[in-house]
Amino acid sequence: MAYSEQVLRRAKARLAQAKEECEAESAARTEEIYTQYPRLREIDRAMRQSVAKAVAAAFRKGEDPTAAIEAIKQENLALQQEREWILEAADLDETALEPTVVCPRCGGSGYVGASMCECLRELCRQEQKKELSSLLSGNEHFGQFRLDYYPTEPDPVLGVSPRQLMQNTYTRCRQYAREFSLKSPSLLFSGGPGLGKTFLSACIARTVADNGFSVVYDTAGKLFSDFEAVKFGSGTGDLTKKYLSCDLLIIDDLGTEMTTQFTQSVLYQVVNTRLMDGKPVIISTNLDDKGLRQRYAAPIASRLLGAYETCMFLGRDIRQIRR
Repeated sequence: MAYSEQVLRRAKARLAQAKEECEAESAARTEEIYTQYPRLREIDRAMRQSVAKAVAAAFRKGEDPTAAIEAIKQENLALQQEREWILEAADLDETALEPTVVCPRCGGSGYVGASMCECLRELCRQEQKKELSSLLSGNEHFGQFRLDYYPTEPDPVLGVSPRQLMQNTYTRCRQYAREFSLKSPSLLFSGGPGLGKTFLSACIARTVADNGFSVVYDTAGKLFSDFEAVKFGSGTGDLTKKYLSCDLLIIDDLGTEMTTQFTQSVLYQVVNTRLMDGKPVIISTNLDDKGLRQRYAAPIASRLLGAYETCMFLGRDIRQIRR
């Protein structure tokens, strides 16, 4: 999963700290045992030295090392036997003096070969969830969604009630989150303000992130601000790389930004790059099809309306109903 540089950096820092603490605890435990049983320290030191003696004997010129190596082997076996007796008498496990590692698979490096180890992946998931929690308004989940806010009277234009339409939209969003994969389609949430677009996109973000995928959730304004900061030198490439590399990008409130040639260029870059790479995007907007065509250049509108699956939102502003 392509986690952002910030998330990966924080996860690696936590793993390094955990590794350091684990090594310190292991060293302290070993020193405590050695203090109580000094002979164990002597035995372990002698066994380490016996390895060096065996190597020296094997490479000694002009002599047959067989006898010397056999003597070292017998000495080592005697030391091992004595070590076992001491550990048994002290009621200590034979692994008590072995160094412990923070992760038995990777040893705390975070990688097994070229693949990210599950220990680092889990820390990335945790850091991403923290990041999402700081961006979203609360602990959004699908169980909080209320269909009773939506009218049951059929819409005169669509011929279906807002409640029925929103039932379909809710079901699609829940299915999308549950079955999300790197091959999932991109979605366009379209409808007026206060109809649940932000809420359902937040529910998807949390579910997809919980399933181990990397998710970047931001408003359109923040996305354009980050690209602007990089362009004019007040930010690094890390600010924008996440928008192109994450498994799922969610852009909220598209259409509320000031439209300029720069924002049009950025939006085209993000939409087209992720489309070409097969990386899914969810975009929510208050604009309808006509509004998107009027506000954005044809190549952008064509991609949003042609390559994205549209989820309609219909009804009355829920914020006003609650108020």
